[in-house]
Amino acid sequence: MAEAPKEETLMKQSKLPDGWNEDRIRRVLTSYEEQGEEDAVAEDEAAVESAETVMSVPYELVPQIRQLIARRNS
Repeated sequence: MAEAPKEETLMKQSKLPDGWNEDRIRRVLTSYEEQGEEDAVAEDEAAVESAETVMSVPYELVPQIRQLIARRNS
């Protein structure tokens, strides 16, 4: 039997946040796939102007980062 790709295995093991399910994920993906270039640029510009940032972090640090954010928001 062939071994499942690592990405597929991780996706099956992931726990979705409250309120999220496969249907919601598909709708979000469809929305982004159908989004025009002007809308995508406007969204990116709005994100840059917000008080938040987006960054890549090692997967194993995600739980600690979530804890920090939760602590800050409580």
